[in-house]
Amino acid sequence: MMQLDNIDKTILKILQKDSKKTAKEIAIRLNLTASPVYERIRRLEKQGIIKKYVAILDKKLINRSVTTICQVSMRYHNEAFIEKFEEQIQDLDEVQECYHMAGQVDFILKINTISLEDYHNFVKYKLSKIENIGVLNSTFVLKDIKQTSEFSI
Repeated sequence: MMQLDNIDKTILKILQKDSKKTAKEIAIRLNLTASPVYERIRRLEKQGIIKKYVAILDKKLINRSVTTICQVSMRYHNEAFIEKFEEQIQDLDEVQECYHMAGQVDFILKINTISLEDYHNFVKYKLSKIENIGVLNSTFVLKDIKQTSEFSI
């Protein structure tokens, strides 16, 4: 693991809160010039610590307000079936997050859809087409309490 100094950590904290901040704006907060801050940001990107910059959308305003957590258990657990599932899940735009789990379920999916009917159609016409799924258990989010992409560093 790469060592981060306090300046790196502060830069990362600032960018996690607002990735549109410029090197110049960050430099002002750190009492530095823009050039070394810019170089640090480029180094953090090159090293893969900063993976990408994204815009986080309001799911209600884009009409994707139904969030479902779907637990998937596989019938068979050999490597080929798991790899095939991981490949096929990449093609499903409704799936925002997918985690391979240890424990009672094999995968957990986070899915946002327009409505319950839309989710039903997703399961019926897309998810159920993936072979080797044994059990699907869907739970629906009533209220978002905390949602962040920020890491405490």
